[in-house]
Amino acid sequence: MDLEAVATVPLPFAAWTQSRQQRIEAVLDRALAAVPGIPAELTDAMRYATLGGGKRVRPLLAYAAGELTQAGPDAVDGVAAAVEMIHAYSLVHDDLPCMDDDVLRRGKPTCHVAYGEAIALLAGDALQAQAFAVLQTTRLADPAGACRLLAQAAGPAGMAGGQALDLLHVGKAMTLPALETMHRLKTGALIRAAILLGAQCGRAAHGTEAALATFARSMGLAFQVVDDVLDVEGSAASLGKTAGKDAASRKPTYVSLLGLAAAKAHAQALREEARAALAPFGARARRLHEIADWIICRDR
Repeated sequence: MDLEAVATVPLPFAAWTQSRQQRIEAVLDRALAAVPGIPAELTDAMRYATLGGGKRVRPLLAYAAGELTQAGPDAVDGVAAAVEMIHAYSLVHDDLPCMDDDVLRRGKPTCHVAYGEAIALLAGDALQAQAFAVLQTTRLADPAGACRLLAQAAGPAGMAGGQALDLLHVGKAMTLPALETMHRLKTGALIRAAILLGAQCGRAAHGTEAALATFARSMGLAFQVVDDVLDVEGSAASLGKTAGKDAASRKPTYVSLLGLAAAKAHAQALREEARAALAPFGARARRLHEIADWIICRDR
């Protein structure tokens, strides 16, 4: 039984977050179970890249958006797992030597370090495909539209396109609008998909999608601004990944473009934009407000 469903007072945010993180871990564990006849190395690499780590920001956003439209967590499980598997696949590929060439992710060796480049590449491919297999198990009013939304978030108009822009601008100057375009694709597109798909698991009133899309746009950018700040101020121990990587790679960031203080101020401005977008929903948007605050104030 979901204790929050019978509680008269909503769980504190930390307890709610922990309950949803534990829930999505169990959902992902089942979705990535070993399959007879499939090489164990592939399944092991998929599980290694996905389970036992990460903040689970995207699943949390999906669950929070579902609460806003009165969807229980069981109705959101498939969506939450699908977006997290897409995220995990993108991290596996981003860390490869042909991309960011990183050796540390979520506090442990990256997937290609642990399993070799070929298996890591295949694990990422398989996670992307498995995400759509899981998504189709979710009851949605428009299943085809949901698949299209997730595909757009992962493809050339989303993460893949954003990553290409990132690679092509290493060592090159970028304007703020160009940088924001890159991160709306690379980071923001999947955050937007998580929120909109989570909301679709319930009963969304007219205007809900537009307001949540505005919230997602601001929070997607804010998440990246904070990431850029932490890359400067954080450590590998606190971040669970290599610190200072962006500067060493000569990548354009909000900090390199605006400076550290202005980047922090920009994150706060985006936070206020996001909060304003949630105003029509009142208390139903409680968890989304809390996640927005958590994203801005996080230290890893």
